[in-house]
Amino acid sequence: MDIFGMSRHGLTTAFEQLAVLGVVIVAGLSLVYAWFLRGKVLKKDKGTEKMQEVWEAIRIGADGYLQQQFKTILPAIGILTIAIFLSVAVVEPSLEAQREFGHLGEDAVMWIIAFGRTIAFIMGAFFSLLVGQLGMRMAIQASVRAASAARRSFNEALSIAYYAGTITGMLTDGLGLMGGTVIFIIFGRAAPDALLGFGFGGTLLAMFMRIGGGIYTKAADVGADLVGKVEKDIPEDDPRNAAVIADLVGDNVGDCAGMAADIFESYEVTIVSSLILGLVLYETTGQILYIVFPLIIRAFGVISSILGTFAVPIWEKFPIKAIQAHDAEEAMFRSYEMSSIITVGLAFLLAIYYAHDWRLGMLTMIGVGLAVAFNQLTSYFTATRHAPVQEIVKSTRTGPATTILSGLSVGMESSVWAVVIIALSFIGALLLYQADGTIYVLYAVSMIGIGMLSLTGNNVAMDSYGPISDNANGIAEMSWTGQTDPETLKARQIMADLDAVGNTTKAITKGIAIASAVIAAVSLFASYITDVNRVKEGALESIRISDTTVFVGFLIGGALPWLFSSLSIRAVSRAASQIVEEVRKQFRIPGIMEGTTKPDYARVVAISTSSSQKELIPLATISIVMPLVVGMVLGVEALGGFLVGVILSGQLLAVFMANSGGAWDNAKKAVEDEVRDQTANTGKGSERHKASVVGDTVGDPLKDTAGPALNPMIKVVNLVSLIAAPILVNFSLNTFGAWLAVILLLGAFTWAVWKSKRPVPELE
Repeated sequence: MDIFGMSRHGLTTAFEQLAVLGVVIVAGLSLVYAWFLRGKVLKKDKGTEKMQEVWEAIRIGADGYLQQQFKTILPAIGILTIAIFLSVAVVEPSLEAQREFGHLGEDAVMWIIAFGRTIAFIMGAFFSLLVGQLGMRMAIQASVRAASAARRSFNEALSIAYYAGTITGMLTDGLGLMGGTVIFIIFGRAAPDALLGFGFGGTLLAMFMRIGGGIYTKAADVGADLVGKVEKDIPEDDPRNAAVIADLVGDNVGDCAGMAADIFESYEVTIVSSLILGLVLYETTGQILYIVFPLIIRAFGVISSILGTFAVPIWEKFPIKAIQAHDAEEAMFRSYEMSSIITVGLAFLLAIYYAHDWRLGMLTMIGVGLAVAFNQLTSYFTATRHAPVQEIVKSTRTGPATTILSGLSVGMESSVWAVVIIALSFIGALLLYQADGTIYVLYAVSMIGIGMLSLTGNNVAMDSYGPISDNANGIAEMSWTGQTDPETLKARQIMADLDAVGNTTKAITKGIAIASAVIAAVSLFASYITDVNRVKEGALESIRISDTTVFVGFLIGGALPWLFSSLSIRAVSRAASQIVEEVRKQFRIPGIMEGTTKPDYARVVAISTSSSQKELIPLATISIVMPLVVGMVLGVEALGGFLVGVILSGQLLAVFMANSGGAWDNAKKAVEDEVRDQTANTGKGSERHKASVVGDTVGDPLKDTAGPALNPMIKVVNLVSLIAAPILVNFSLNTFGAWLAVILLLGAFTWAVWKSKRPVPELE
C-alpha cells in the first residue's frame, strides 16, 4: 500500500499511511466544526438599536486597526521572505534534503528547499494572520449577541461567548495541524528545512499582533481608567468617556487577535520541534513512529477538544448533581477535564498498541498535566476567591503604594512555582528516557509540549471567551444606562458574572501560553544544538558555562527580555499619555459630563491605532538582530548560552508580569463588587477603589502587553538562531564583508532602541 507515495518517507505500513492521512482529515474536521459554530452564533439576534450602534463603533474601530496593522507589517514580511530564501541559497543543502531530492540533481535540491522554506514561511505567516483576524472578527460578532442573550438566560449568553471563542480555537488546531502535516507529506525527511520557515512565519506574525494589540488595548484601557474612574469617578464603560470605545476595541485586537496568533504559533512551533527531533531519531533508529506519534496525538487533541467544548452548556443542567457546574468557570473546567481524560486515554492506547512504548503515553499525560497544573496555579494567584488576591484587596486600605507592593510580591512568588512545575515535567522526561540517551530526552521534552497544547481548542476558547464577555458587558453598560426594570437588572448581573469569570480564564490562558513558549523554546534549543552538530560535526558538543564567551552570551540573553519589556511598557506609557490628554480635553467640552453631547470616540481610536503601529518594527528588529550579532561576534557556543539566558529570564519575567497584573485586576473587581459605602470606605468611588484602580492600571501593560509579548519574542530568537545556525557555524570575522554585516546589524539594533525610547509627542 502506498498512499500519495508516502512509503518513500518511511511510512511503510497501512496504519501509518492511513494515520497521517487521517490527521489531515481531522484538521479539516476542526475547520468544519468552526464553520458550524459560526453559523450557530450568527443566528442569534443583535439586540436593540442602541446596542447595535455601540457594537458598530467597536467593529469599525477594530477593522480599521487590522487594516492599518497589515499595511505596517507587509513590507517587513516582504524583506524577511527574501532573507528566508537566501538562508538556504548561501549554504549547502542538508544531508536529509540531499537524500530526499538528490536524484534530481544538486542544484535542484537547493531550489526545492529554498522555495519550500519560503512558501512555508508565507503559509505560516498567513495562517497566523488568519487565525488572529477571523478569531477577532468572530469575537466582535458574538459580543453584542451575548449581551442580547443575557436578557433571556445565563446559559444562552455563556454558550454564545464560549462557542465564538471555540471557533478561534478550532482554527488554531486545524490550520496548525494541517500545515505541519502537509509539509511532512510533501518533503519527508527534508521537512525540517521547510518547517523552520513555517514556524518562523507564524511566530513573527504572532509577535507583531501581540505587540501591536497589547499596546493598543492597554493604552486605551489605562487612559480610560485614569481619567474616567480616578479623576471623574464614573463607571468603567460610561458612554461619556471618550476612550471607552477604544478600550472595547482593544480587548479584541489584544486578547483575541493577539492571543490567538500567540497560541497558534506555540501550537505550530511545538509540532515543528517534535518533527525535527523525530526525524533525527528516525535517521538513527529507522523507526518512523517518532514522527507519526506526535501528529496522531494532536489529532486526538482536536477530537477531544471538539467533544469537550461542545459540552460546556450541558454541565449546568447535568443530571448528576455532583458533576453539575454552578458557574461559567466551573463549566469550562469540567469540559477541560473531560477533554484531558479522552486525550490521555487515547494516547496510552496508541503508545501501547502502535509504538509499543508506554512511556510515550506517559509523556502526553505529563504534558496535559502540565497544562492543568498551570490552570490551577494561575487561578490560585489571580482568582478573587484565593488568598493572594484577597491579600491585595486588604492592602488597598492603606493606599496605592501597599496595593502595588502586595501585587509585586504575588507575581514574584508565582514565577518561582511556575518554574518548579516546568522543571518537574523535565525531570519526568529525564527519568523516563535518560537510559536511552540525550536525543531521546530532548525528544521527550518536545512530546511534553505536544501533550500540553493538544487541548489548544479548549485553551483558546477559554481565552477568547474573556474579551467577548468583557465587550458584551461594555455594550450592555453603554446601552442600558438608566434602565432599572427587573429584566435588565438580571441581565446586567449575568453579564457581570460572565465578565468576572473571563478575567480568570484570560489569566489562565496567559499562564499556559507562557509555559508552552518555554517548552517550545527548549525544544527549539535542542534542535539548534542538533543542527549545528549536523552541519559541522563536533562544533557544539556541549555548552559550558565556565567558557567566558558562553557566559557572556548567557548574560546578554538574560538581559534581552528586560530590555524588550522595558521598551514595550514605555510604548504603552507613551500612547496612554496621549489618550489621557485627549480624554481630559474632551471632558472639558460643555455637555460631555451632562451626557447631552456625544464624545469623539473615533479620535481616541485613531490615536491608539497610530501609536501602536509605530512600535511594531523596532521591537521586532531587536528580536531578530540580537541573536545574529551574538552568533557572528562570539560564535555558536556563545549563541547557545544566549538562548539559555533568554529562555530562563523570559520565563520568570513573563509569569511575574502576567500574574501580578491579573491579581491587581481581580483585586479591583473584588473592591467594585463590595456595596458602596463612603463612610466604610467600600465599593466603587471609595479611596480603596481608587487605590485598586492604580494597581490595575500599573498591571495592565504588564499582563496584557509586555508579559505576553515575551512569548513570541522567545521563540523568534530561537527560530532565528536555528535558521542561521548553518551559516554561523562557518562564519568568520576575517573579511571586510563580515565586519560590514555586523556593523549594519548593530546599526539596526541602535536605531530600534532609539526609536522605541523617543519622547511622548505633543497632541495637535
